[in-house]
Amino acid sequence: EKLRQGRRGRCAQVQQKEQKTMAAARLTLLICGGASAMSYLKQVPQGAPDLILGVAQAFRESPAPNKVNLVIGAYRDGKGKPWVLPSVRTAESRLVERGEVKEYAGIAGIPTFVERALEFAYGKDCPALVEKRVAAVQTLSGTGACRIAADFYSKFLPKGTVAYVSDPTWPNHIPIFQQAGFEVRKYRYLDRKTNRLDLDGMLADIADAPEGSIFVMHACAHNPTGVDPTPEQWKKISEALTARDAKVLVDMAYQGFASGDAEADNAALRLLVADGHPLLLAQSFAKNFGLYGERVGALSVVCEDAAEAARVSSQLKLIIRPMYSSPPIHGAMLVAEVLGDENLCAQYYKECESMAARIKKMRTLLREKIEAEQSPHDWSHITDQIGMFAFTGMCPQAVAELTSDHAIFLTADGRISMAGINEDNVGYVASAMNKVTAERKLGAN
Repeated sequence: EKLRQGRRGRCAQVQQKEQKTMAAARLTLLICGGASAMSYLKQVPQGAPDLILGVAQAFRESPAPNKVNLVIGAYRDGKGKPWVLPSVRTAESRLVERGEVKEYAGIAGIPTFVERALEFAYGKDCPALVEKRVAAVQTLSGTGACRIAADFYSKFLPKGTVAYVSDPTWPNHIPIFQQAGFEVRKYRYLDRKTNRLDLDGMLADIADAPEGSIFVMHACAHNPTGVDPTPEQWKKISEALTARDAKVLVDMAYQGFASGDAEADNAALRLLVADGHPLLLAQSFAKNFGLYGERVGALSVVCEDAAEAARVSSQLKLIIRPMYSSPPIHGAMLVAEVLGDENLCAQYYKECESMAARIKKMRTLLREKIEAEQSPHDWSHITDQIGMFAFTGMCPQAVAELTSDHAIFLTADGRISMAGINEDNVGYVASAMNKVTAERKLGAN
């Protein structure tokens, strides 16, 4: 019996040793395997910094006491401070008082927001809306709308379709379409010698584009140039797009903010819809409602009939579901509250008009101050342009000198955010702009 117990004890010891050995082996395999799995991260290259956000970061880090931020596309009041619209504040108070809950929205977002966003953009009497042939979803602001649009095009347009963006355009348009698998080309837009629209070049590039190409169009307050076509020019553009069976994506980030009149700012969109373009519309409520961080937007597709709109809507949801499932609700509820209340909506329109009026005033002041410096250049394009940005025509060398010598921060292409200019700094900015451009050419050589 003692012999059997001894044998059992030795067997147990052997088993324990084997278990420890196997555990050690598994640990070694796990560590080695983990190291192997981790090694690919060593090959990940450093990504290029965002050009606009990089300049904004440089502004924040600058110790200069007189520094001026003309980079970021966000409205500032006359004292250079962020401004939350009073109508939005009132709407927010109402949401709190009602005890609105924080449940998930559906994939397509909050229905009342989507409905009011479409009426805001197209007009309540738009036949496409009345006939219920517009498919629409709430998105993560205008960027999200453009990305979903690009993915939708990628899914349903023929392989090899080319996407065209204006030269210049909002920089994010290009990677959005590239990452959706498109070759991105540019169509002429700005005449850099005059800082005005190159209509002839634009029409020629549309005519030369492959049939069925995508064209990204800015509805109003073109970013970054502030140069918008006239109604007559838009008609010619629409006809040229129709002739090439172009697929049109309208990016509308500044409705109401551009001119102060939301109905005037959607004139190009209404023309394109009336001309029968099967267009997509990307809306943002960042600038015109001051809801930058709320990420409020919408994407809509004008269809032939209600049945087609239902099919398109189902496909938009299939794109959204694996991407982010459903959008945030707070900002969308604010917009729906403002646009859905007659008095609050009227108040909002006045506030939006006041923002546009301040920007226009700063354009006039900046031009007057530069001209008072006896500048040798024609700066009339500053007041001819519209919206948040002014495309000055300053060369990269002048821009670099503005930053290094005067602590005025802007993008290298000479674009300035008019929202960053106020009555306290406009004289300083004008004087510095004159100093760095007085002996340089303005615009392209």
